[in-house]
This record gives sequence, structure tokens and C-alpha cells, in this order.
Amino acid sequence: MKRLQLLGFIVGAVVWTAPIFSRVCEFKLSPLPYEYDALEPYISKDIMQLHYESHYKGYLSKLNALLKETSECAVSVEELLKRLDTIPGSIRTAVVNNAGGVANHTLFWKSMSPTGKRKPGGKMLRALKDKWGTWEKFKDEFTRAAKGVFGSGWVWVCADAQGMLSIVTTTNQDSPLSQGLIPLLNLDVWEHAYYLQYFSKRDAYIDAWWQVVDWTAAQNLYSSIGTKQTLE
Repeated sequence: MKRLQLLGFIVGAVVWTAPIFSRVCEFKLSPLPYEYDALEPYISKDIMQLHYESHYKGYLSKLNALLKETSECAVSVEELLKRLDTIPGSIRTAVVNNAGGVANHTLFWKSMSPTGKRKPGGKMLRALKDKWGTWEKFKDEFTRAAKGVFGSGWVWVCADAQGMLSIVTTTNQDSPLSQGLIPLLNLDVWEHAYYLQYFSKRDAYIDAWWQVVDWTAAQNLYSSIGTKQTLE
């Protein structure tokens, strides 16, 4: 077989096999990685059950309904948030709100656990210290950012493609993914995340959250930056 014919055969084979990378227009619910009461006494069973079964499931249901109105599909909710310009303008805001609600909460569940890493180590801890000087200064800055969010929103630890860390706040269900950042860890400061237990004392909820934070997922995501696996 001639060289040009062989190349054509190879290219044709690659194009033909592309459909194995399936894309979905309906997303499934990610299970909560622990029981509803696992984070007590810091976050109550009632809060976690309401948060997961009402708010999280609600965002997913609305997102799937929206996707039926468009031909756009994605391999993940995160990918959808990274290419919002492909979503029709008539439903884009609703997709931002509901896809953000799904992706943000999926990471939030992973950012906590009853027995996890309360402090990162290795490469990520070094990066935090390079940026903020000490672990304590980083923690103070993150807490200050969380307490400073006006209304409903989130506070995040994010990285850029080069691994530079930053503390980011977003309103409503906006995601740093839409800003080209890689979310590593987050804290939900919407009222529904704390009101049943802490009422209007949001600062007390934020302080208590440090008792259940888990850096395991954040550390794994940070280690994957620069590889194809990051947030896929």
C-alpha cells in the first residue's frame, strides 16, 4: 500500500472511531459520599438532607429539562460551563444557574467529610505557602472572603493552568470554570447551606465548616493540573 493511501486509511479509522467518546444530554445525580448525619454536630443531618434532596436534585432536574431545548450536549456538566458561548442565549442564564448549581454542589460534597484531610500537604501546601506565606494566613484570608460574600454565593480555592492558586468568590451559582479557572475546593454560603442550624449566624457556620473540610479531592485535582485528566 502506498504511503498516501496508508495515511488516508489511518485518518479514516480515527474519524470512524470518534463516536466511542460518548456525549450525554441528560446527567445523573452524583451520590453523597457520606451519610446525611456524618458531619454532625458542625452541619446537621436536616441541613444535609434538605441541601441534597431538594436543592441539588432540583438543579439537576432543571438542567436536564433545559438541555432538551438544545442540541448541545457535553461529556460533563463542567465542560458545559466552560463553553457557555455555545448555549442559545434564550436559555444561557438558566443553564449557568442550574449547571452551576450541579457542579458547585458536586465539588462541595467532596470538599467535606467526617474524617478527611483537614489541611493539605505536599505540592499543594507548598503552593499555598508560596502564595500566602503561611497556612494560617491562607486560612484567615479564605475565611475573610467567605464572610464578606454579600447575599448568596460561594468562596473557592482555584488554580489557573500553570497551577497558580487564588481565592475566588462568586455570586449565586456562577462557577470559576466560566472564567477559565480550575476549582479545587469550595464553601457554599447560600442561606440553605446553614439556616436550619445557624439561623442568621453565617459567620459561625463558616467557622464550623473548618472542622469538616477535606482537602483530599482538592489535592488530587491540583496534582492533575497539566494532564488531560484535570476536571474531565
